[in-house]
Amino acid sequence: MEQNNNNIDDFKLENGFFINEEEAQTKPKTKVKKNLKSGLKTAIWIVSIIVVSVGIAIGAIYIGADYLGLGFGRGGNCTVEIAKGSPTITIAAKLEESGAVKIPILFRLYSKLMGYDGRYKYGVYNFNSEMGYEGLANMLTTEGAKAESVKVTVVEGYNVDDIAKLLEEKGVCTKSDFIDVVRNGKFDYEFLNQIPENSVYYRLEGYLFPDTYDFYNYDSKECAYLAVDKMLGNLDEKLKKEKIDINNIYVRAKKYTLHEILSMASIVEMEASGDKSEMNKVAAVFFNRLESSEFSTLGSSPTRKYPYGNGKYNTYECEGLPVGPLCSPGLSSIKATLSPTENFDYYYFVTDASMKFYYNKTIDQHNKIIAKLKAEKNWIYED
Repeated sequence: MEQNNNNIDDFKLENGFFINEEEAQTKPKTKVKKNLKSGLKTAIWIVSIIVVSVGIAIGAIYIGADYLGLGFGRGGNCTVEIAKGSPTITIAAKLEESGAVKIPILFRLYSKLMGYDGRYKYGVYNFNSEMGYEGLANMLTTEGAKAESVKVTVVEGYNVDDIAKLLEEKGVCTKSDFIDVVRNGKFDYEFLNQIPENSVYYRLEGYLFPDTYDFYNYDSKECAYLAVDKMLGNLDEKLKKEKIDINNIYVRAKKYTLHEILSMASIVEMEASGDKSEMNKVAAVFFNRLESSEFSTLGSSPTRKYPYGNGKYNTYECEGLPVGPLCSPGLSSIKATLSPTENFDYYYFVTDASMKFYYNKTIDQHNKIIAKLKAEKNWIYED
């Protein structure tokens, strides 16, 4: 009986039932843990709601500011060129580049909902970046077409003087305005940071990509700027399309800057005279000379004709590469410079009157070819 009483004492009555005393002691602890866990979940939920609410509020402010054209770096005057037939997606991207629009997809949605989509006009627009969506849409539908465009072909191998003369002849701008923009214009392209401005004669020589363009011609100075910007933008697009990393260019396992590549490409352009089948070989010859301890100069004849730089462009006088490009090389010359013909161990070449190329390994062989061409009256150069 005593044993039975002791056993009963080990139990307590709770809600009409006997429970073990040890279980009775641990049950409050379990409740505390459950309460803490529930409280932590509630706290996390509340914090999440606050974070989301703050995010929504900031997003709403940013969207509202974009719609109204307020803050976030706005306030400056900008120029946007809208090409004929540009869709709203392209126009929105142009406005984003100018800083007038921060959320281009929102501007496109606004244009769609308000019935502006497809009504925007081409032309050159000058405006303040604080106009807001309504002001931008009104401007793009009521103004535009400030000037007709002029088709101009900038030929591979043209230098700054050639391009300036061409644009003046086509009525795009004056030579003086163009050259002023080339020297002093401000453009937002990363590759321009590599130019040694204190060494070169024309800052943008070699960077004005040769191609056929439609240039506006309503105001000399502004059209000069737009023309230069379009040529620089074209070069930027070509480099990206070819996946050329301007900060990591290797030729024959040696690292070169884009400025050096364009300098070499300009020589290849002039020497090959547009013959794409010879460009890689010509590039190989000049890299052979550049990388050989036996040669201090490149010895490119066309470089002697560049009128500026006091010898810094003349590769018979300066060591190694000139201080900068001497003309605008085309894409073929640039690509040939990046991939000169492999295992092509020649150091000299010459062309005859019909532009046939003769490559030689030694100066004696080179001179014999020249003598032969002269005797045959097939020599291209004047003595």
